[in-house]
Amino acid sequence: MLLTMTTDAQAASDLGYLLHKHPDRVQSFEQSFGVAHVFYPEATDERCTVALLLEVDPVALVRGRGRGAPKDVAFSLAQYVNDRPYAASSMLAVALGKVFRTAIAGRCDARPDLPTRDWDLSIHVPAVPCRGGAEAAVRLFEPLGWDVDARPVPLDPELPAWGESRYVDLRLTGTLRVADALSHLYVLLPTLDATKHYWVGSDEVEKLVRAGAGWLSAHPARDEIARRYLANQHGLAASAVARLAEVDDARPELLDDAPDAELEDVVEEASAEFTSHLPEAVNTVPLARHRLDAVVAQLRASGARSVVDLGCGEGALISALLGDPAFERLLGVDVSHRALSTAARRLHLDTLPDRQRERIELTQSSVTYTDARVAGFDAAVLMEVIEHVDPPRLQALERSILGAAAPGVLVVTTPNAEHNVRYASMAAGTMRHHDHRFEWTREDFRAWAQTAADRHGYAVELLPVGTEDPEVGPPTQMAVFRRDAPAAVALDGGAR
Repeated sequence: MLLTMTTDAQAASDLGYLLHKHPDRVQSFEQSFGVAHVFYPEATDERCTVALLLEVDPVALVRGRGRGAPKDVAFSLAQYVNDRPYAASSMLAVALGKVFRTAIAGRCDARPDLPTRDWDLSIHVPAVPCRGGAEAAVRLFEPLGWDVDARPVPLDPELPAWGESRYVDLRLTGTLRVADALSHLYVLLPTLDATKHYWVGSDEVEKLVRAGAGWLSAHPARDEIARRYLANQHGLAASAVARLAEVDDARPELLDDAPDAELEDVVEEASAEFTSHLPEAVNTVPLARHRLDAVVAQLRASGARSVVDLGCGEGALISALLGDPAFERLLGVDVSHRALSTAARRLHLDTLPDRQRERIELTQSSVTYTDARVAGFDAAVLMEVIEHVDPPRLQALERSILGAAAPGVLVVTTPNAEHNVRYASMAAGTMRHHDHRFEWTREDFRAWAQTAADRHGYAVELLPVGTEDPEVGPPTQMAVFRRDAPAAVALDGGAR
């Protein structure tokens, strides 16, 4: 199997420094399933091409040098006669990761400037097994900045009536860092094949998280990639998605050493134009405080004695509820270990009196997956959480919370997108936080809340949070879902 990477960027032969492979030599690397060769068909200052040629020994795969003869065959001959010697599968990805390990890590001691440089790249892989056809290759690579030319390979060029094979001739062009290009290939080649030549266990989750850091969490096909890369083991895929969110949550270039809540608070400072006429007491209360007080008020009014804070972050709501003995059981749930560790410190869990400590539990989980630990609570809260969920996953969130967990009351808050024009610090068309997948207008929120309530047997009340603008409404909007409740009230106060 063959992969080539070509650049015609200025000083193109510098690619050899970055890949740690000299253009004047052919280098070979033993693999458990064959031998990987690296060589340069051309290497000038104007144009440079590096080739990775993997010679696979299919007999070694069966007879013990490597693991994982094809599992989708029922007769022994197919273990020796198969596509593994020529199709770009997980074996090519493994060889890529080993041979170009330093380049994928973004290191070049001889030329430290090269890893950060964007290169004009053309990548060619002549035979890629592609479940889902050429469309799958476009769907997975195009969002990463690649121009994708994926052409189905016919079963027999001499017999067009036989149709197309499951392979594509894949060509990618784009301007990217070499480390990013290699990590895309490392993850997506076995993803397109949707199988691996070795046993897939929990260690593969860590490999995916490391290789996908910085790009996979925001990919529109993230869940599909995780599932296919992990051989359709849904438990491992769920763990990978949660870990990806955790890793991205901790990226210093995004956080700028400030907690997420503080970043949103900066954006949510009201503009002087809107607040100058308001009383000083109103003008100086942060929106985050208005929001927290509004949620606590709804929980107290509900009579709830047990509350689960879904997406608890660094524990602001848990801290506010801890001082009220009416709340006898408090569970904080978040996908981020970092956030949960910070919450534990801010709540002083290690020094709380035993009676207080027994009321609180913190645990890692995802709001889009059913988890028995969040069921059986009087009330649940999603405070500024749903806007961080990809829209295609919202029905999964509904099923896991309103369907499976089924709290007596669910309180949801989310930004009102219409109000964003009142924030002087926000550029037009932007959102309040880097990780928001969407921000809803009041009508958008109303439509979602009513549909979700009807689907799961709840009534819903829509309420404003923060000072209302007569034109664009409140900065935050709240939905209170109740089981077996009377008719809900609309955001404008009218009965529904």
